[in-house]
Amino acid sequence: MADNNDQHSGDDLDRRIADAQARRKHGVTNAEGRAETRGWAVGIEFVGTVLVSGFIGWAIDTWAGLGTAPWAMIVFLVLGFAAGVRRAIKTSAQFDSDPGNDG
Repeated sequence: MADNNDQHSGDDLDRRIADAQARRKHGVTNAEGRAETRGWAVGIEFVGTVLVSGFIGWAIDTWAGLGTAPWAMIVFLVLGFAAGVRRAIKTSAQFDSDPGNDG
């Protein structure tokens, strides 16, 4: 009886392994998942950089009382955009040079 049970559990294990391999074959690979994650991270960093720099410019215009409105906000938005682009390029170059990246 025990031998019969062991045979069935082995067949079940083989079937589950084959199913998992088939799902993995058609699913997202690890490299693709990492690339997608890095892409989202770059996009979020870019938007965050522009928003934070725009807020800093707005705060200078509003609270500093220097009479610079809207110039500080415009300058800081441009600086934030440039910093975001620079960061995106740097992160992309780092990802391209990563030896674990096959994409």
